[in-house]
Amino acid sequence: MDYTITLTETQQKAMEYTTPDVTDWITNVAVTRADIAINEIIALLVEHCNSNEIALEVGKDAQVTQAYSLGIVSAASAETPSLPE
Repeated sequence: MDYTITLTETQQKAMEYTTPDVTDWITNVAVTRADIAINEIIALLVEHCNSNEIALEVGKDAQVTQAYSLGIVSAASAETPSLPE
């Protein structure tokens, strides 16, 4: 998936102060957070499947899809915090 964000000139300057490659930094943040979420989802799925004697799908992609299919997780809503506490 591709996402586009818009920074003000001031925000761009601030990011350039922080990192030599703003695009790479933003991509790294998103990918890292997604990987954390994948691991959280798989942990919930394993717990649920073990408790209910359900076979796990093979591979991370299939396991995340299975967690959604079983209703263990769902897409975040406006009320869901976007950052971990």
